[in-house]
Amino acid sequence: MKKLVNEPRAVVRQMLEGFVALAPGQVLLDDETVVIRADTPADPAQRKVSVISGGGSGHEPAHAGYVGAGMLDAAVAGDVFTSPSTDAVLAAIRAVSGPAGSLLVVKNYTGDRLNFGLAAELARAEGIPVEVVVVADDVALRHTVEPARRRGIAGTVLVHKVAGAAAAAGLSLEDVLREAQAASAELGTMGVALGPCTVPAAGRPGFTLGDDEIELGLGIHGEQGVRRAPLVAADALVESLLSIILEDRSFGASTRVALLVNGLGGTPPMELAIVTRRALTLLGERGLRVERAWTGTFLSALEMPGCSLSVLKLDDARLGWLDARTTAPAWGGEGRLAPERPARPVAVTPSAPLTQETRQPGMERVRDAAHAVAAAFEASEARLTELDSAAGDGDLGLSLSRGAAAIRALPESSWTNPPRALTAIGDALRRAIGGSSGPFYATALLRAARRLSESSTNAPAWADAFALAVDAVAQLGGAKPGDRTMLDALKPAADAFARELKAGTSTAEAWAAAVHEGARGAEATTRMQPRLGRASYLGSRALGVPDAGAAAVVVWLKALTPFIG
Repeated sequence: MKKLVNEPRAVVRQMLEGFVALAPGQVLLDDETVVIRADTPADPAQRKVSVISGGGSGHEPAHAGYVGAGMLDAAVAGDVFTSPSTDAVLAAIRAVSGPAGSLLVVKNYTGDRLNFGLAAELARAEGIPVEVVVVADDVALRHTVEPARRRGIAGTVLVHKVAGAAAAAGLSLEDVLREAQAASAELGTMGVALGPCTVPAAGRPGFTLGDDEIELGLGIHGEQGVRRAPLVAADALVESLLSIILEDRSFGASTRVALLVNGLGGTPPMELAIVTRRALTLLGERGLRVERAWTGTFLSALEMPGCSLSVLKLDDARLGWLDARTTAPAWGGEGRLAPERPARPVAVTPSAPLTQETRQPGMERVRDAAHAVAAAFEASEARLTELDSAAGDGDLGLSLSRGAAAIRALPESSWTNPPRALTAIGDALRRAIGGSSGPFYATALLRAARRLSESSTNAPAWADAFALAVDAVAQLGGAKPGDRTMLDALKPAADAFARELKAGTSTAEAWAAAVHEGARGAEATTRMQPRLGRASYLGSRALGVPDAGAAAVVVWLKALTPFIG
């Protein structure tokens, strides 16, 4: 596993220095891995109740990211996945506490409880009032250990917010403790890992998973889950996680809740948004009232792919604490949901209605040929995806499969004459295919349709239309043969078709020559230095693999062969 670190033993200090350098409201204590609020009053007598948390590093943005007005007054960082020392915790208490005292928010791990607990005792001996709230929100252990022994995981961030807001409002230490304890008692979290993470000092993953396996009910220290399960779709996974939380916490219909969708470090926002979408829908279907929700990476496990869901029961007071202002840089914002409203329709200029036209003879064959191309695109999806991934973004196979579905969905009124058919196919591909392929094919087909509408639709006219379509692609993309693009298959195919027809060969033979030359052109791209498109960013590293766009041209050239001549 490659990591952007210097010396593993220096990771924590260097990380905190980087965080604090971009956080004007924070300062790092000398000789300790402790981050405190920069506006902490120098006179302890002027300090309100302070809220302190922390734990092992590797959970970023926790815990330093939550240091700010309205959340934590100090965060204590240990080595990766290792509790901070008692002395570090005690240094944090001394730095931000006064006569009003401090609340320590501790995740329920033995090392954290021991070191934070001992530091609390030492601080009390110095005359500093200190209370401790232990968060044990992991519902995955409901059949394994008693509730008080469950792990503290991502839901702890919500307790930080509640306790920090209560302290900022001027509540006493006893009242801040009461609010934090009540929130912790009404909180449940369940996580899933799609893969392991690697501790810098270890240099290897903590466990291995098959391509079709996941770990359900894991903690936040790179450990395995409660059980291994087969990989399922995101919606099914969300339903499994939420069902366990709601059952364990006895959250039924009409319960007011807040939702936290947390990434474990290796999950992109795209996937977290998909999870959030289903979680909100499912909670609504079960009658719960989701009043606040956040999605993002709040408490990670290094680079572990996966997520956790946390559900917190709300009342008016707790909602107020969540809504209270904070300057903590990693807090997720207001968490307000958008009002329910239907999707806004796209504004379009109505097309002129299609006039009723008599279907020209042979148009059934044109329709069947188009459907054969659609089938060929679908059959080639995996291969085109592989080729496109080697030198592009890997979306060509899926894009052309979407185009195939769009072709099949065309109404029968599209197949009355060749110009109308090509125009309809072009419009369908333009709407269905993203990236560059959609505009290229749509432009080519529209240019060919205009040519065929000007005269008869005999073989020479089709050859002219093919040549004009290729010219349209070249003009739109600015490419020329030899640039390693789809033109390297299109141009020789169109030229061969026109040349052979002019020489007097049959249409079928001319098309066979076109397919042959198109395939030769596509194969030649394996030796071409790319000059346009994403492949051009790779330079010579793209050599040895044919251009995916050119290969796709060969797919439909071959698919049309049985229908020509």
